Amino acid sequence: MNTNPSLALGPILRVSSLGLPAARGDEDLVARVAACELEPHTFRLCREFATHVGVTDEFRSVVDHFGTEAGHTPAGFRVQLELGGDGVLRADLVRDIAYDADGALRPTNVLFSADTANPYELEPIAPLLANLTCNPGIIYDLFINNPQANIDHKFSTRDEVMAEVGRILGPGADISVELNNPFEKDFGLILEEAEKFREMLSKWRVVIKVPHTGPVNAGNVSQLLNGAKKLDQRWWQPATADALRGHNLALKLREHGFRVNFTLMFEPYQAQLALQAKPYFINSFVRHRLIQTRHIATLLDDHDMGGGDVTVAELRRYLVDTDNLAVTDTDYDANEVLALARRMVAYRGITATEGDGLDGARHNLRVLRQCNLPDTRLIICSMEGPTMYPDIDRLLAEPEFEDMTDRVVITAEPAYLARFTSTGQVVSYQRRFMSAAAGQH
Repeated sequence: MNTNPSLALGPILRVSSLGLPAARGDEDLVARVAACELEPHTFRLCREFATHVGVTDEFRSVVDHFGTEAGHTPAGFRVQLELGGDGVLRADLVRDIAYDADGALRPTNVLFSADTANPYELEPIAPLLANLTCNPGIIYDLFINNPQANIDHKFSTRDEVMAEVGRILGPGADISVELNNPFEKDFGLILEEAEKFREMLSKWRVVIKVPHTGPVNAGNVSQLLNGAKKLDQRWWQPATADALRGHNLALKLREHGFRVNFTLMFEPYQAQLALQAKPYFINSFVRHRLIQTRHIATLLDDHDMGGGDVTVAELRRYLVDTDNLAVTDTDYDANEVLALARRMVAYRGITATEGDGLDGARHNLRVLRQCNLPDTRLIICSMEGPTMYPDIDRLLAEPEFEDMTDRVVITAEPAYLARFTSTGQVVSYQRRFMSAAAGQH
């Protein structure tokens, strides 16, 4: 039951308009939902059948956990009313990051997220966010072990960082955090780590990031950490169990009550199988895929213009460097190198000079529209440069996707998002305004 309809005609009908007494013991809590609006049909049914107004145990738990100020409900929750057989109209709080405090929808259907674990850069953007994503690289490399970011080494452990991040964000934003070792064979240890995050961040905010694993497994993952840091196996030849490890891990975590951010999604064809794991988030990674495809397309153009064996060798090296071939493929057949490269470019619809690299995002939005997971959202992530965010912004204004904007979360480093709050004209006009103001004194 949607308690926040847009009422274009007639009087505004609220829970308080019902004139019903509060259920015993719920008086103070009922006051938090008194202003919730009701559709006329819902109002008539409640007037006919409801005898009291109360709250659910979940409502009480949420308010108590977040210490929400009297008379209010916390951000990140949708107020939902349920009429019980006992005649009590009970208010529940359902997790939904599309909502701000007091059951008000956020300003736009499109939601924003940040890729960071740095409390200092998070704080100024936190009020605008509905989600945060982080992984071990973001936590350790970019913050804890980076003296320029972790000022005076105030934070020493992942738990300290995540606790501070949770404090800054408050109840309204989900926090997607990745496990340290998704290849751990003992699911009990994985569950123990996930439970620790749930205890720290609360069951309402924590989302566990589970990666696609491809051919990587517990036996060969060390190849990515030592020596050339390359896998001796081609990405398209995984053992079935290895390739589906992330899918099955996501399903197991869901069985234990966790929402899952199913990550490392680069190609459109990953989406349908990923959705079988019933994730809370799927992803479209944009940056590296676009950059790599344009470079591969450029090398193909060079070959077709007479580059010959030299270009093929360069193309082969690049495919190995980007893990599109295995480290052992240094002598991979020239014709197969060219065929692989042409397939990649054709599938992605990106040439050396054309294509915005958002074909995956468009595909995933179409897939989400058709799926039976109404609460699953698409995170568009991994972006850089002056055109990538503007292209995403333009995509979301396309008529085809006007019904899907409430299924999108845009995430990037805070500094990257901040770039697009400004233009050169902002500086020009500030010069004019401040000069005028200075002339008044």
